[in-house]
Amino acid sequence: MKAKRIVFANQKGGVGKTTTAVNLGAYLAEAGKQVLLIDFDPQSNLSSSVSAEIKKPGVYDLLTGKSSLEEVVQKSPVENLSVIPSNIDLTGAGIELIDAERREYYLQQALQECDGTWDYVCIDCPPSLGLLTLNGLVAADQVVIPLQCEYFALEGLSMLVKTIKSVQRQLNPKLDILGILFTMYDSRTRLANEVVRDVSQYFSGRVFKSIIPRNIRLSEAPSFGIPINLYDPKCTGAAAYKHLAQEVLDRV
Repeated sequence: MKAKRIVFANQKGGVGKTTTAVNLGAYLAEAGKQVLLIDFDPQSNLSSSVSAEIKKPGVYDLLTGKSSLEEVVQKSPVENLSVIPSNIDLTGAGIELIDAERREYYLQQALQECDGTWDYVCIDCPPSLGLLTLNGLVAADQVVIPLQCEYFALEGLSMLVKTIKSVQRQLNPKLDILGILFTMYDSRTRLANEVVRDVSQYFSGRVFKSIIPRNIRLSEAPSFGIPINLYDPKCTGAAAYKHLAQEVLDRV
């Protein structure tokens, strides 16, 4: 059975991309699915969020053929949730692949062994539209776009959607937008509510019903190396991600 591959992308940093990949993956795993997280960002934030050892072989070694898939996968603190960590070496991959043939397909080729082992593969990309993110988009079936409820949200979103359409035309025709996810939402601010209204109108049918609130417990969990379902399953952020996981199960 082919694993469902979901990439988390947004060229803006600090929008909750890694938080979403980790916690959605954790709740899919809690629902009984076999889930593989892939940290495709040299900053390694996803890796540390699930207590992965970044000094061991990781996604860079997999891309370059130095290690097999089996050698780079690590267990996480959550049952059914595995991870391929990243480290600073991945920065070099972005440079090394520039002149490579079919440079956008390296991750897709590396993940061929995933089918039959995992139900979901969640790929967390760096905050850019560079070669690493292109590899993530080419390797995936669907994109989740975390979107912070702020002033420049729509501007950045339109640029990302153009990139996705370009990838669909030229590199990966099966790629689809699974959904736009509002993050760091504060219902007390007029701006946040305007962003939700405008994006929901403009991208009708592409927006998740789940909205991730501003929540201090979500911010704290990564420093303990565990997802929110283990850190504080009763907080508002945990409830939002659990609801999102059910939406994803229903959509996919």
